[in-house]
Amino acid sequence: MNEVSLKVYDSESHTIAASAVGTCVNLALAHEYQPGDRIGMEIKEPGAFVEIRFDDSMLPAIVYVDQRAVSFPVPFGEARLVYSPKSFAGEKHLISARLVSPEAAKAWRNLALNPYDYPGAEGIFPHAHANVETRGESVFAARNTIDGILAGNSHGEYPYQSWGINQRRDAEITVDLGYLAQVDQILLTTRADFPHDNYWVGATLEFSDGNETRVELGRHSAPQRFDVKVATTSVTVKDLQIADGPSPFPALTQIEIMGTPIIERL
Repeated sequence: MNEVSLKVYDSESHTIAASAVGTCVNLALAHEYQPGDRIGMEIKEPGAFVEIRFDDSMLPAIVYVDQRAVSFPVPFGEARLVYSPKSFAGEKHLISARLVSPEAAKAWRNLALNPYDYPGAEGIFPHAHANVETRGESVFAARNTIDGILAGNSHGEYPYQSWGINQRRDAEITVDLGYLAQVDQILLTTRADFPHDNYWVGATLEFSDGNETRVELGRHSAPQRFDVKVATTSVTVKDLQIADGPSPFPALTQIEIMGTPIIERL
């Protein structure tokens, strides 16, 4: 039987607290986080879906774990700007993880949602990465496009974090799912901080098999939906065409990938 467990480590990898081992575990922590602390999760049999909630102020997310041990660095300093001031704050925390049943794992949902993604994350999916992030700042990082937050009428720190392209014409962003999925819809929410922002009028969606779909975008603040029928392990948004206008600053607030996993072992 598969099992999961949680631990919190300090900057020297000493264990601060640990949960029980089981199919559904909770770790109540009386500790004020310090720089270098991280939340660790271990799974007996990698290649499974787990619903995680690494902070009780944040959304839970169903993630796919393909390594026995994964970790999440507790954010501090500049990295903290994309999270609510309530997140990871204070001296009382509740961290949870539970194995997801095959029925729940195969449910039609937003497969891209993962507010616990971070640059360089390994072994846990979905994961977003891009060939450019404006000035390397957390508020313009690729991970912001899969955090589930759709606020886009401003820009900068929480809740207005987005993916910024630093005016690069060849900018592209990829969401890796970590497994094969049947994807039916893709929703793109472009940032709408007008007149500071511009927007894109077109983009190409590329899938892991190399197939591509060209889509048209408009000047909207709401998610723009595109119907597709494709089996893929990733979605790349590229060939972004900027609209005519005085602003050189288009940006992407959110990517949603609607579909179902089709992993045979489930």
